[in-house]
Amino acid sequence: MGLINNPGMLVFHIAIAILMIGTGTINTLAAKWADMLRAMGYNPRPEHIFDHPYFQAAEMFLGEMMCIFAFKAIFYYKKCRNLDMKDFGPQKFIPFVWAIPAMCDLLGTSTMYVGLTWTFAASFQMLRGSVIIFTGLLSVAFLGTRLKIHHWTGMVFVIIGLVLVGVGDVLFSNQDEAASRYTLAGDLLIVLAQVITAVQMTVEEKLIKKYKVPALQAVGWEGVFGFFTLAIALIPMYFIPWHLPHPEEVWQETTRFEDTLDAFVMLGNNWKLLFASIGTVISIAFFNFAGLTVTSTMNATTRMVLDSVRTIFIWVFSLAIGWQVFQPLQPVGYFVLFIGTCIYYDIIIMPAFRYFRLKLCYSHSSDYQSLSSGDVHDGSDVSSLEEEDEEDEKKPLSVKKSVQYSTITSTYFNE
Repeated sequence: MGLINNPGMLVFHIAIAILMIGTGTINTLAAKWADMLRAMGYNPRPEHIFDHPYFQAAEMFLGEMMCIFAFKAIFYYKKCRNLDMKDFGPQKFIPFVWAIPAMCDLLGTSTMYVGLTWTFAASFQMLRGSVIIFTGLLSVAFLGTRLKIHHWTGMVFVIIGLVLVGVGDVLFSNQDEAASRYTLAGDLLIVLAQVITAVQMTVEEKLIKKYKVPALQAVGWEGVFGFFTLAIALIPMYFIPWHLPHPEEVWQETTRFEDTLDAFVMLGNNWKLLFASIGTVISIAFFNFAGLTVTSTMNATTRMVLDSVRTIFIWVFSLAIGWQVFQPLQPVGYFVLFIGTCIYYDIIIMPAFRYFRLKLCYSHSSDYQSLSSGDVHDGSDVSSLEEEDEEDEKKPLSVKKSVQYSTITSTYFNE
């Protein structure tokens, strides 16, 4: 009702949801587009593909780092105008505490970008849903969280969906045997990265609860530490005489683990590559901002649903422009993953189940009361029942419904 009476807020919610889905979709597609573009570089000298996953990870951290500037702008704006500052928390923490989740983010993101160079954009986005499994298990081990039956059920569905997506990538990708092996390896790397991401999310939750830090500020500090750490790490990576294998033959004069100079030269020689890189940086910044805004103005479950929805746009776009062929198991796998996500976060599936179960309970309760009323012969019992009915009729409808719901849910749904 609140949104109906406030059309301005409804428009804002729709706009921020579109912004989150749009920037999230652009982020994944821009990164994959960059992986497929070719340009003249510093090493190797012939025109070649943009095979620089660690450089792309640095771009992602640069986008996250922009969130700290957005936070500071909002913070000082409210402070100068003497507005309510309670949402910013006590601000009593050492920024270096965010170096720990930033290192997890660095390892996880770098691993995912390596996997993205070997697999499909849609599979990349779908397989990221496996973070639910590892986050749930780690929250039990380190945060003392008690998982309920719907959490475990959701995890089982997610595992089945992951298997379907992975098998579909291998069996229906129309690739040769060598390329199929790289695709499978890319899928496995993305799932492996979710273990690191789960550790990151567990540490973040602990720090945010302990220091009461706004999420936008937390993302910004992680971007700061992640960007500068990776920027320094790129220097020794340039001198390591080894390069990640690639399904395409990559000729190099000098083998390097990550050739940052080659990446910059390629950006200068291909405007499309530069456009894709800028798109990655800007989209990740706006995606984080929009996601945190959805969480604060709506709720976290809405953010999870929107994040799942963008997978559809990535998949459809990849099919439309020929980045991949249609794989029958992929939509099935995505559907199972989506069902698992809904069950885990207790959205759509479980609320619908409880609603129909509740309706069934109401129906049986009404039938039982109608049968029981015919068996009452004692006048005093009838009188007392009538008095109870009269008192119950005086209660507001919302109170009666709440009592009925509480009684039935405590009987049938208490876990």
